[in-house]
Amino acid sequence: MRLLVMNPNTTASMTAAIRATATAAAAPGTEIIATEPLWGPESIEGHFDGYLSAAAVLDRLATLDTPFDALVMAGFGEPGREGAQELLDVPVLDITESAAQMAMMLGHAYGIVTTLDRSVPQIRDRLLTAGLLQRCAAVRGSGLGVLELERNPERTVEVITEVAREVVEAGAEVICLGCGGMAGLQERVAAELGVPVVDGVAAAVKFAEATVGLGLSTSASRSFAAPRPKAIGSWPLSAHLFPGSTTQGEDIRHLTTGTRSRPSSTPPAWEDP
Repeated sequence: MRLLVMNPNTTASMTAAIRATATAAAAPGTEIIATEPLWGPESIEGHFDGYLSAAAVLDRLATLDTPFDALVMAGFGEPGREGAQELLDVPVLDITESAAQMAMMLGHAYGIVTTLDRSVPQIRDRLLTAGLLQRCAAVRGSGLGVLELERNPERTVEVITEVAREVVEAGAEVICLGCGGMAGLQERVAAELGVPVVDGVAAAVKFAEATVGLGLSTSASRSFAAPRPKAIGSWPLSAHLFPGSTTQGEDIRHLTTGTRSRPSSTPPAWEDP
């Protein structure tokens, strides 16, 4: 089984941390491929960044000539997952819903610790849309920017733990780490709190493995049917930003519609309509 884990920002060091967490969570025999968009914001801290990132992620998926069995989107509370579900014919899991679903299996109420306070409404909106907000006791910002998470790991754990205690006092029995950049910190925070702490990347990897193992994928009967064929100006954008560029295992080609990918058992065929 091969899982593609997509860091929605362009910071390679964060992709490496996400890859390490995904690999540690994966079962023997599961191959993890982690990447990031070719263009877009270096971190995502608001709606503007989020929508730019969503377009960049879809561009990356439309030009990535690497077969995979499921996609894990490692952005917390950010848009674009539904577009990926239309574009691909493999399961698509995101870390927001995966973390919340896992947390609800472990306690009556859960809470989330994220980065900046401005991200809180965006995360709450995502949980509301997913039908997961009712059992969320609180979503709190830590005051740390996304790129700050890597600068001082000790301080990061200290701040997250402090805010997580407030979330537990608000009624949460399980804590979710609300940023892909927090991947790998769950054990240290849990040791300080004494309650389960869920990392969304690890949870999404396990859900992806289960979904693929059961032979299931996204329903394409209505909401997530393939995009209708139509001309899309300058799509994919990366073909214009990086003309003629290729990297190992990748091939940038021209598309005028969203052609759905194939799982790793069948080589992908990106074709013009």
